[in-house]
Amino acid sequence: MRMLTPAEESEDAPEVNWEDQQRINSFSKFNTRSKDLEETLEKRKEEREALDDLSTELELADENQPVLYKVGETFLHVSVSKALTLLASHQITLEKDINGLQERLGECTTEMTNLKIVLYAKFGKAINLD
Repeated sequence: MRMLTPAEESEDAPEVNWEDQQRINSFSKFNTRSKDLEETLEKRKEEREALDDLSTELELADENQPVLYKVGETFLHVSVSKALTLLASHQITLEKDINGLQERLGECTTEMTNLKIVLYAKFGKAINLD
């Protein structure tokens, strides 16, 4: 490894102005936000799978036996039909949440792509946004 000479340093390095720095900062914010959204989305998808499995188990349960259903921090004894109704409601809410997260993730990706185009056009190989 060697240090760059001042001539080599200034040869291909375009100057970063205030607007460029704002774009770089925005890209960083969108990148962080998209990673957080991906993690949250993965957790919600796992929760959806668990609810689907629970729904299948409840359909096979004895109709006369009450089941424990978690509401917040509390478990309540409810009938199987009531548990299925509550579960269906929770699944609908969860599906809306997943769709909203996917939409927000798509918006972040679009913004990041637009910023990449502008920044790579100016800085070329001098910047790494991947």
